[in-house]
Amino acid sequence: MSQSYMNPHPHPHPLASLSTREAVTDAVYRALLGCDDNDAAIFTSAWAGEDVTFEVHDGDEEKKVFSSLSLIRTAVFERIGAMDTTHSIANVRVDVQDGADMAHLTATATAQHCPPGRGREPDGPKFLVGSQYSIHLVKDEVGGAWKIKKWVLRVTWTQGDPLVMQSIRST
Repeated sequence: MSQSYMNPHPHPHPLASLSTREAVTDAVYRALLGCDDNDAAIFTSAWAGEDVTFEVHDGDEEKKVFSSLSLIRTAVFERIGAMDTTHSIANVRVDVQDGADMAHLTATATAQHCPPGRGREPDGPKFLVGSQYSIHLVKDEVGGAWKIKKWVLRVTWTQGDPLVMQSIRST
């Protein structure tokens, strides 16, 4: 998505006025907003440093595992961020105890993917994915922000042209 319009994220990453449960969820929102708006800063603010994991289980193949933030940025963010995408999550459940420094979040999600610059084409290639997220988060010791440690994405269903996602590979 083009960044030629007004900055869509004028607030600091993360937001300061959130409850604990909202702050846990905000880490996931930051990662998804980063992809949808091709904003590396907000995407990176969602992750707990370099030692993190992102797994994709699509049911047809072996799981794809990205075992560092560098790999996640290269193989996932740089590809998805360049696309015309929207990610929406629902049925969010957060398991966190008061004063804890670890949390777990589950959610369902839909994500529409289109090749860069082609999202507004009515008949252009699109790939819609319905999935379930299982995400482990930790509270940052320095700033107190909640950040993603491990994200597991399980594809439930797909619709459209899977070739849109062709270049996403694990390493």
